[in-house]
Amino acid sequence: MEETAVRHEEISIEKEMRKSYLDYAMSVIIGRALPDVRDGLKPVHRRILFAMHELKNEWNKPYKKSARVVGDVIGKYHPHGDTAVYDAIVRMAQDFSMRYMLVDGQGNFGSVDGDSPAAMRYTEVRMQKLAHLMLEDIDKETVDLGLNYDESLSEPLVLPSRLPTLLINGSSGIAVGMATNIPPHNLSEVADAITALIDNPDMSVEALMQHVPGPDFPTCGIIHGTDGIAEGYATGRGKIRVRGRVFVEKGKDDHDETIVVDELPYQVNKARLIEKVAELVKDKVIDGIRYVRDESDKEGMRIAIGLKRNQFADVVINQLYKHTQLENTFGINMLAVVNNRPELLTLKEILEYFILHRKEIIVRRTRFDLRKAEERAHILEGLKIALDNLDEVVALIRRSASPAEARTGLMEQFGLTQIQAQAILDMRLQKLTGLEREKIIEEYKETLKQIAWFNEILGSERIVLDLIKKELADLKAEFGDERRTQIMGQKKEILLEDMIAREEMVVTVSRAGYIKRNPITLYRKQRRGGRGKTAMGTREDDFVDRLFVASSHDTFLFFTNRGRVFWRKVYEIPQAGRASRGTAIVNLLNFNEGEDLATVLSVPEFSPGLFVLMATRKGMVKKTDIMDYSRPRSGGLIALGLADGDELIAVRITDGSWNVFLGSQNGKSVRFLESDVRPMGRLARGVKGMTLEKDDHVVGMEVLSHGNTLMTITENGYGKRTEIDEYPVNRRGGKGVITIKTTKRNGKVVAILLVENDDELMIMTDRGKLIRIPVGGVSVISRNTQGVRLIGMEEGETVTGAARLAEKEDDENDDSGDDGAALTNGEGDE
Repeated sequence: MEETAVRHEEISIEKEMRKSYLDYAMSVIIGRALPDVRDGLKPVHRRILFAMHELKNEWNKPYKKSARVVGDVIGKYHPHGDTAVYDAIVRMAQDFSMRYMLVDGQGNFGSVDGDSPAAMRYTEVRMQKLAHLMLEDIDKETVDLGLNYDESLSEPLVLPSRLPTLLINGSSGIAVGMATNIPPHNLSEVADAITALIDNPDMSVEALMQHVPGPDFPTCGIIHGTDGIAEGYATGRGKIRVRGRVFVEKGKDDHDETIVVDELPYQVNKARLIEKVAELVKDKVIDGIRYVRDESDKEGMRIAIGLKRNQFADVVINQLYKHTQLENTFGINMLAVVNNRPELLTLKEILEYFILHRKEIIVRRTRFDLRKAEERAHILEGLKIALDNLDEVVALIRRSASPAEARTGLMEQFGLTQIQAQAILDMRLQKLTGLEREKIIEEYKETLKQIAWFNEILGSERIVLDLIKKELADLKAEFGDERRTQIMGQKKEILLEDMIAREEMVVTVSRAGYIKRNPITLYRKQRRGGRGKTAMGTREDDFVDRLFVASSHDTFLFFTNRGRVFWRKVYEIPQAGRASRGTAIVNLLNFNEGEDLATVLSVPEFSPGLFVLMATRKGMVKKTDIMDYSRPRSGGLIALGLADGDELIAVRITDGSWNVFLGSQNGKSVRFLESDVRPMGRLARGVKGMTLEKDDHVVGMEVLSHGNTLMTITENGYGKRTEIDEYPVNRRGGKGVITIKTTKRNGKVVAILLVENDDELMIMTDRGKLIRIPVGGVSVISRNTQGVRLIGMEEGETVTGAARLAEKEDDENDDSGDDGAALTNGEGDE
């Protein structure tokens, strides 16, 4: 016995995997995940509605158990799990999921809090009245039918759908390698857009947006900005920002405020949102909230968020938008199945495909009606012949031995068709009465009119389009409603700054480079004679030499000796206790090795017309428009170019009209008009402000106003105070005039400072000694003098620097019993 030969065929596993996976992917895309552009439904939703239609589970009939419907769907049409089918039914019955519900549910169908629906054996369903319009005329051969999964039944491949469901209810789904996310829209607006497009097929997307301004979510909310909407409608993809609606309720007094949320963005879980807010409060991400509770009831949604006293409601609202789903991004991705292929569609294309679908449905329906009308007219013609020849017909039937013989006789004698002859034989005797005879004749005339109308429809596309418009008008009249989602102008992205309350802050900078901020309320106003309050705790060899009163939204510019500038908002400066030293600036900013802080400037706002004036050790000055420093960079940037061996020593903000004063270590000074320095770019080195001798360098720069005095301090502890008017105004770049004689007794100049009579100075020596002296104790003397001793010096000790104190302390006698601090601006005349 011969063995049967076994045939083997070699195939590439790579090709087979590719083919099999593509087949699977297309099956998921077409058969499960993406909606059809014509009826806007995925197969599972289409099968649910068709099964309910077959069950006569209609809006005006009693409810049926959900389990009954699910059983029919999975048993006849949808070979998947019952959970998937029931979940789809539930979603079509949720007023917070569907803009226009297709299923009328009775029982627990879940909530916006994410609560699960009751089991299918406990709930009941029937179709919504609106859903009937999706199946209207399905029995008139308007759509193609296909075999179900076991080829025992037929099911529609698409529904006739008078509704533009893809837009009014939207759709979402994840396929293989692609996804769809189409937002819901307002029925009235979409109907108007389709009507307008029928009248003007060349309409642009921008023109269509006059009718459909944007999505309309069932949960209301507010869409901020139209750019994302326009992009989504024009390209099929776009992003829109949706916010919940909030308002602030006042309590018994103005300090008692409650933020109330009564609308949420689409698909946001209310319970999860409340939990997130509570978590943020617990973690101190949001500090201004006392409580958050859900006060929703049958009247509607209400989330109450109580604020602490003296909190800014707008700031807390911005924080909620930033950190929770109270502001959510909806990504528009209008992907749908077109001719069994997934396509990314624009708004206009979706509307055009719906119009094509309805044209086809109306044409197929009309053909069906025409055929039925012609068949009826054919029968009525036979009945009319029979009635006109009634006696002969009766006699023929009476003498016939059988129905077949009678039928044949009628066909031969009166020229009737078999169908007409059979209809005459089936006619009841009551039709022979005069009234019934008239009805047959009237029906025949009416049927002929219908046939003429149907032929007219089939012969004119304009009539078909007019019918679509009429259907849409009827649809809008019965089911249209007002827009729920408000569309507002573009809102800027919420920045950290938007979440910080505006309040006055005291910022202190110490000589050793420590900085901190505190609310100004910490420094209570005191009467003359108070003892004062320490603004910063410092080491014995450190002190506060700059103090600013600035808004929490002001910007600080930190200039280094290497000519770089860094930005920090006041709210970014660490807050510390009143007696704390604060944070080292080198830890706050990204300084390079060997780079030190030169000066700090407070900028309330960057306004055109102001300038940044800089001076270097080698006598260069530069003036730059302040707007050149208005775009911060986290790593800082170059403020000016420096020559080798040069460094930045002073920076001031000016308005372009001040006097500039430079002082050198050899006791020379030059005073010139700021207008002599033209504005330059940020990277420029500047121009010569003062001509220096080889062994000389600039020790300080001040911008001058009348009525001030200039304090000059030398390394051997001597100094003097001179009226500003004693210094002549010359052109920049000169060698200058003597400000103090740098004799062997005085030594070199170490500092020049613009001072007032009630200021205090701190003088530092190279041995760590700090001496505090009142400016008022130093006499005002002429310019070309040696000055007076300011501090006693030990042998070999020299003064290394001096600063005008920003922090002031009053006398020890405290007549007021109130403590506080006197605040001054550490940058003089800025």
